[in-house]
Amino acid sequence: MKTVSCLIVDDEPIAREIIQTYCNHLPILTVVASCDNAIAAKAELQKQPVDILFLDINMPILNGISFLKTLKNQPQVIFTTAYKEYAIDAFDLSACDYLLKPFSLERFIVAVDKALERLQASSPQIQIANSEKPEAYTFIKTDGKIYKLLHEDLLFAEANGNYTKISTSQNTLMPSMTFSSFVNLLPKNLFLRVHRSFIVNKSKITHIEGNRIFIDKTEIPIGSNYREEFLRELGL
Repeated sequence: MKTVSCLIVDDEPIAREIIQTYCNHLPILTVVASCDNAIAAKAELQKQPVDILFLDINMPILNGISFLKTLKNQPQVIFTTAYKEYAIDAFDLSACDYLLKPFSLERFIVAVDKALERLQASSPQIQIANSEKPEAYTFIKTDGKIYKLLHEDLLFAEANGNYTKISTSQNTLMPSMTFSSFVNLLPKNLFLRVHRSFIVNKSKITHIEGNRIFIDKTEIPIGSNYREEFLRELGL
């Protein structure tokens, strides 16, 4: 699988370390350099092109917005900043996403997925992570901790307002993230959306009865808009 090259540009050492750590969680990403100002970043880009640029805005010498305007061949840009007032300018420059500090790992992954989708559209050789060999886990932040959620342990998940209720074979997690954001983190070949509020682990289904799925003794409804696609995925 082809890896995606990344450049981190931020004048705060802690911010650069956090982004580097987040990138390390995603095997498809390779950080080729980490710079503390735009001039150093421009020198790196002259040495080698990159696919994704993680770019701070409020930096000395040249801010991120001005720096981006100097680039003729713009990579996929994800702004990472503490200032929300630059968002309009950022998207006017075709930025992929705009992350407000402090941002979570799951929000970072959502932004990276947007960049990967753009890269895949422009270059079929670049494959999104999970498209060939899905990772066996997903990281979830809740209650001030980051949990490594093994896909084989995940039974099903349920929408709960701005939260998602995640039921595993060991416990239940309730991260502060929307259901759609959580669904986007999961490999589609392993998990099936069966209702606007439910997604299930295909391998954990005990049996199906009418419009109900049973995972052990838990009963999950099948939405009328999802039934046909669900059965097709099961080969029925």
